[in-house]
Amino acid sequence: MRLWWVRHGPTRARAMVGWTDVPADLSDTARLARLRAALPLGAPVLTSDLVRAVVTADALDLGGPRLPADPRLREMHFGAWEGRTADDVTAETPDLLRDFYDMPGAVRAPGGEGWDDMAARVAAAVQDAGRLGLADLVIVAHMGPILSQWAAARGLAPLQAFGQRIDNLSLTVIAHGPGARAVRMVNHCP
Repeated sequence: MRLWWVRHGPTRARAMVGWTDVPADLSDTARLARLRAALPLGAPVLTSDLVRAVVTADALDLGGPRLPADPRLREMHFGAWEGRTADDVTAETPDLLRDFYDMPGAVRAPGGEGWDDMAARVAAAVQDAGRLGLADLVIVAHMGPILSQWAAARGLAPLQAFGQRIDNLSLTVIAHGPGARAVRMVNHCP
């Protein structure tokens, strides 16, 4: 099975917006058309349940069946940091925010989750999708979930993964086979 990961359209947010439901700016219709042309038309589409992912999938209009939106594909939950800038959070808890990014894994935002939490729920969603027996599945989601799957396919630790960009409206393709995964492309911006 090939998973065609698409990161949602850009938002105007300048703060941490993991589970905050903010809209996507889908005004770049030329870029959306190029992305659509790079995807398997007619393939089933799965999205996170956050509006920025759902409306991006709507705009791509691939003509395939839409699977029910899956909240396990949401971005990382930043808890008390949601809607706040890194500068604001650093002023209050500089050590915790530094640890959150420098030692990702079990370190959690207050009332939120860490990398390990997010990666586990995304992996469970992918495992369930694998049971559908599809050749291709387009998943419109967020940077963290896509990055977690790319890192898992590459056998990388979370900190190693942070160096990889996942741009808005980019495409990452990961092939899943018996006992193995292979990255076909990452952060491709058609």
